[in-house]
Amino acid sequence: MSQVLELGRPQPKQAEVARARNKYIAYGGSRGPGKSWFVRFKAAGLAFRYDGIKILILRRTYKELQNNHIDILRGQLYGFARYNDSDKRFLFPNGSTISFGYCDADSHVLQYQGAEYDVIFIDEATQLKEEWLRVFPACLRGVNDFPKRIYYTCNPGGVSHGYIKRLFIDREYRDGENPDDYVFIKALVTDNRVLLDSQPDYLAQLEALPYKLRKAWLEGDWTILEGAFFEEFTDDPEHYEDRRYTHVIAPFDLAEGEARRWTIYRSFDWGSNRPSSTGWYAVDYDGVIYAILELYTWTGEPNQGNHWTDVQIFNEIKRIEDTHPWLKGKQIRGVADPSIWGKGNGTGISTAETAAQCGVHFTPADNDRIPGWMQVHYRMSFDEEGRPGLYIFQNCKHLIRTIPLQMYDRVRVEDLDSDMEDHAVDQLRYMCQARPIKPARIVEREPVLYDPLDQYKNIKPFRRV
Repeated sequence: MSQVLELGRPQPKQAEVARARNKYIAYGGSRGPGKSWFVRFKAAGLAFRYDGIKILILRRTYKELQNNHIDILRGQLYGFARYNDSDKRFLFPNGSTISFGYCDADSHVLQYQGAEYDVIFIDEATQLKEEWLRVFPACLRGVNDFPKRIYYTCNPGGVSHGYIKRLFIDREYRDGENPDDYVFIKALVTDNRVLLDSQPDYLAQLEALPYKLRKAWLEGDWTILEGAFFEEFTDDPEHYEDRRYTHVIAPFDLAEGEARRWTIYRSFDWGSNRPSSTGWYAVDYDGVIYAILELYTWTGEPNQGNHWTDVQIFNEIKRIEDTHPWLKGKQIRGVADPSIWGKGNGTGISTAETAAQCGVHFTPADNDRIPGWMQVHYRMSFDEEGRPGLYIFQNCKHLIRTIPLQMYDRVRVEDLDSDMEDHAVDQLRYMCQARPIKPARIVEREPVLYDPLDQYKNIKPFRRV
C-alpha cells in the first residue's frame, strides 16, 4: 500500500499567495493568519513539482526553525524525503532540497554570500535587519527554468518594519527596484479558521491588546506604530481622590491600616552620565501596583545624570529604607537591570555586588523589552469600573514627568525609543514584569493630562475611534 502525503488544504488567502508569480511576495498583516503553515505547504509543493529545485527556509534563530518548521516537516515528509541533521536539509528522491538557515547576527550573513537558491522563504521577515534582508536577492540564481522568488511572511513591527513597509505597503521604489516584482497579500487572523476553531481564545487575546498594538497585530495596520508610546496614561486631578480614570493619585499613608502589610518592591535602573532611577512600589491584596517613592539622580537638564557613584546611590537607597516610615523595617524585594551583574566597570566588582556591600540587595529583572512594555500597558488599562492596575503617587514626579515623553522607536517600531529619557519607565517595566498579569477587558477613554505649564502641549493627542 503506497503512502499518501498529507500537508492539508490551503485556506483562501493561503491559496492566493500560493498562486502569486511575482519575484518578491510578502504575505501577512496580522498575527496568526497561517504564515508558517503556508511556508511549509508551498516549499514542499515546489520540491515535489520541480526536480532538483533548491529551496531555503530562513528564520531569525535555529530554535524558531526547529519548532515552526523542521520538527513538523520531519513528521509530514517521513518516507517522502530524507532529513540530514548535520546539513539541516531535506533531500527528495527527485534531487530537490529544502535547506534551513538562520540569521541572528551580522556574522551569520556571511554563510549566504555566494550561495545559490531558486526559492527563498524568509519567515517573520521583519525580525531580521534590513541590511541582512538585502543580501538574499543576490542568492536567487541558477541556470535552470525554475521560478526565482522570495516569499516574505511578516506582520507590523520588528527591526525591518520600515523596509518591508516601503516596498510592499507604500510601494516607494528606488533605482534598481522594479515595482512589478513586488506584491503584498494581506491576511488577518480572521482568515485562519483552522486556528480560530482550535484556539477560540486567540482572537480575544489580540482584541485585549493596547490600542496601537491591537491595530497592528489584529488589523494588520502598518502605519499605526508611531507617536507617543503610553497614550493611555492619564493624569486627572479631578479623580485623585476616587482613583477612577487616572493613574496619578494623591499619596496616602502606607504605615496605617491594611496598607502597612502590603508587599514592598524596589526597582532599579543604573546610570551615571544618564540618570539612575530607583522606584519603590507597594502591591495591595488585589495585585494592584502603587508607585510610592522614587530616587532620581538628575541634574535638571534633559536626560543628564548628576554623576553620583554607585556607592553614593546605594548608600542613599539604604538611608531612605532605614528611615522612611513607609519602608522602615520592611522586607523589600529588589529587582534591577541584569546588566548590573556584569564586571565591565574596571573594578572587578559588579554594580550588584557593590549594592550588596551597601546592604541593598537585588535579583535580576526580566529584561525582555516587548513583553515588559506589554505588562506596563496591561497595568495602565482601565477596567469596567475605571480602575487601572497601576497607580502613581503625585510625589513620583520624574516617573510622571517622563511617561508622556516616551515615543515609539523608528526601527523596532513596537519598542520604545531608548534614546529618550527612559530610565524611570525602564525600572517601572522591571517592576511590572516582576508581577505579570493577563490582559483584562480594556475600557477605552481619552486620557486627561494635567499640564498647567504646557510642557507636553506639542505631544500628539490620544484619541481612539
